[in-house]
Amino acid sequence: MTKLNYTREELMASHPYAAPHEEVGYQLHGGFDAKGEYISPRTLNRWPAVTEWQKQLTARGWPLIDATVQLLKRGHYPNIEQQKLLLSHGLGETLWNSLTITGIVEARGQALCQFEAPDFQKIIVEDISDTCTGHLHKGLLYAHGIDEGGDPKVPEGPGAHDQMWYAARDMIFGAGRYSIPEVPETISRPDTGRLMTQIPEGFEQLIRLLMNVLMIEVRAEAGFAFNCALLRDKATFPDKRAEAELAATMIERIRTDEAIHVAYLQTTVSEMRSFTFKTVDGGTIAGKDLIDPVWELMVHWHSITQADLALEQSHEEIRKRFAKLQNGAQLFAQYESIDDRAKAA
Repeated sequence: MTKLNYTREELMASHPYAAPHEEVGYQLHGGFDAKGEYISPRTLNRWPAVTEWQKQLTARGWPLIDATVQLLKRGHYPNIEQQKLLLSHGLGETLWNSLTITGIVEARGQALCQFEAPDFQKIIVEDISDTCTGHLHKGLLYAHGIDEGGDPKVPEGPGAHDQMWYAARDMIFGAGRYSIPEVPETISRPDTGRLMTQIPEGFEQLIRLLMNVLMIEVRAEAGFAFNCALLRDKATFPDKRAEAELAATMIERIRTDEAIHVAYLQTTVSEMRSFTFKTVDGGTIAGKDLIDPVWELMVHWHSITQADLALEQSHEEIRKRFAKLQNGAQLFAQYESIDDRAKAA
């Protein structure tokens, strides 16, 4: 019989590990099996659960929403050739900042551990006990938070994604190579007022949080692909090829961990499209009519609005770094000449 209902303990369970996950002085989550393959933490039952919930949803005729990098309308900036040019002229701060900021932002994800998910059964007509949505408060959000920033109940470790990004950074630059950069206050879509007035505000807040986090995960996937390709380019860090390869491997491990986050968030938002919601005025509304307009706004902001803003800020910072070099004007012109933004757009 297919298992669709899980306890919190089951969703938090990890595989047995043959060896711990340790790199360059960092004690990290996850571990390795007897063959040396990396296994993500707390996925012994999370993956089977999400897989079955997805099957149940699609069997009811509801497809999963798109949660791939195809949603993104802008290419990575700087692109690989531009980043290689920066590195070849000693301007590694752009990459250092990117890896560091990613780690700091990942650490903020620990806030999901403190988030009390409301009981969606109160506003959904259908029985959700055997769905992903019905398990948000049964460990899914908490496990996600631990993956990103560590368990707040165990402050001594092991390290989570924040530490894994710092480890990858330190492998290629060494610890403390540059100063800690200024970090954006948030990378989520700003709250511009209520968008789902048909349902109580607390439920809307969680739905929008899940959508925001899902799009951040989609953007992260693009970042994984970019950083791995960059680090595995033999022209990058020619004197530290072994370290660069290991850094790419570390990022691949984070990528493996993040896959379950995309999967459960994608499943939840997709399930919500299939449900019937009770409205505050005593009526009902089809889930797709509630979810789709807000999801469309979320995708647009993350894929276009935020991307363009971040690009503008990075472009000016990079221009200033080139300006400090003796032949900075010529190098910046070369840098601009290999910009493929127009092609990506």
